[in-house]
Amino acid sequence: MLTIYGVYRSRASRNYWMAREIGIEFRSVPVLQARRLDNPLSPDAPLNTMSPEFLAVNPMGLIPSIKDGDLVMNESLAINLYLARKYGGPLAGKTVEEESQLLMWTMWAATEVEPYSVALVRIYDNGLENSEAGKAGIAVACRSLKKPLDVLEQHLQNQDYIAGNRFTVADLNAAEVLRYAQTEQALFDSHPKVKAWIERCQSRAAYKAMQAGRAKEPA
Repeated sequence: MLTIYGVYRSRASRNYWMAREIGIEFRSVPVLQARRLDNPLSPDAPLNTMSPEFLAVNPMGLIPSIKDGDLVMNESLAINLYLARKYGGPLAGKTVEEESQLLMWTMWAATEVEPYSVALVRIYDNGLENSEAGKAGIAVACRSLKKPLDVLEQHLQNQDYIAGNRFTVADLNAAEVLRYAQTEQALFDSHPKVKAWIERCQSRAAYKAMQAGRAKEPA
């Protein structure tokens, strides 16, 4: 059985969503981010990214990780590509060419989008959005996201999804990376095709189930 290590309020959300999309049974092992604890090495601390038990799974001390049989994997986006390839179905590539597109757009999300969407999350998580530094950081992130979103907007002009004209792992991965930037409504309003696409992705039952899991965890 697939085991997913990590809380829903982390990048593990991508893997919980993916597991539900492909309909496989999985076991969840909640692993908290050590930064959220006063003393993560305390004997009574909950399992966290500095716990020896978790470091035995991922020596980098980052979530998520998975175990699938004898395979141990880290890196949330790579995990989803693996799950798509292993379990097949509509989320996977049907041809080598489609598979290359799923990989390319996943890498696009990781390199061209996530650095700036995560910067936005950090500003809001630290309550800095109304400070001068926070406002400046938001402006920089939005400027940096404009070109990638322009590219995606153009790509979606004549199709509803990124590849194969169906929802795939590329849509899931990209939508989860872009979710971090959804605080910036104007950015999406200025890219109507992207806005409609991410709303389609987030209307899926598996996404809503993942979000229900997030809602049960403390912020």
